[in-house]
Parts: sequence; structure tokens; C-alpha cells
Amino acid sequence: MHFVRVCSIDTYCRAYSEFVIPVDVVGVRVEMPSNQPVLLLRESGGQRFLPIWIGAVEATAIAFAQQGVEPPRPLTHDLMANLLDAYGHDLVSVQISDLQDGVFFGVLVFADGITVSARPSDAVALALRTNAPTVVADHVFEEAGIDAPDDEEHEVEAFREFLDHVTPEDFAGPDAPPGSAKDT
Repeated sequence: MHFVRVCSIDTYCRAYSEFVIPVDVVGVRVEMPSNQPVLLLRESGGQRFLPIWIGAVEATAIAFAQQGVEPPRPLTHDLMANLLDAYGHDLVSVQISDLQDGVFFGVLVFADGITVSARPSDAVALALRTNAPTVVADHVFEEAGIDAPDDEEHEVEAFREFLDHVTPEDFAGPDAPPGSAKDT
């Protein structure tokens, strides 16, 4: 059985795109009410997000890597990282390379120029374990990215200003005597 597919001959795996966008792995969230895990990537220094629905096992693998959890025995992605290290193969990056009929495709890009097709969830789980950057092909972001203006900074600043001026008495009811709003 041949498990490695070189992307240059695989129609579902575009060779490393010239136009890629670096992303940060925000993490895994659970979409309600379906309880389906969603991998959330954010454009580095930007305002676009890319949600990718993934399986529960891959979500756990990504969360473990982000939290620095080291299981007593290597899990599948840990094993893959250990194999790459043992054989001296450097993972240069992972790319979310394509989107076809609602299915995302990924590519592992190695230092020797070899590219291997991978599910994006597996690719990201491996990238987190090897400190390889994750990038998204620009056409994938164009098709599936979500713009989210960064209002968070404004909200945080407004909340800080509120905290600077609030007193315990501000939380007492209208009929409470002065100084009665305390955490008891």
C-alpha cells in the first residue's frame, strides 16, 4: 500500500500556492447545538477567520498540542512528529490548499520539496507539534474566510475605563444603605 501522495500528481492537492496567507491557530470551538468541533484559524495580523469543521479526535489532538499536554504514550500526531524527527525530515509548513464542494484539503510541505496531501485538521495538529507555520491559500480565504472587525480592543478598553471608575456602591440596590455592597 502506498500512503504518501506527492501533490504534484494529485488533482486534489495543489502544489504549494504562490499566494498564501499566514494564520494563527485560534483553537477549537464547539458549534452549538450540533456539538461539532470547529478549528478556527485567524489571518496573522488581520481580521479574517477561517472556520473548518473537524472531527472530535482531531479537535482533541489540536487542543492537547495548544495546551502543552504530553500524554504518557504518544498519540498518532505525536508519533508522526517523532517519526519526522527520527528520520531527519523537517516540516517547513502546512498549507490549507484547497476547498472543493465544502471539503478542505491540506498539504504538508517538507524541506526537501516533497509535499504530501493531508486533512487540514491532521496537518494543523502536526504543525503545532513541530512548530511549523500554518498558511492558507488566498483563494481558500476568499471563498470561505469570514471578516470579523476587531471591535474586541475597543470593548476591552471601554471595560478597563469602567473598572477604573466603578465602586462597590455602584452595585448596591437603590434602597441599600451606603457601604452595603460587599462580597460576604
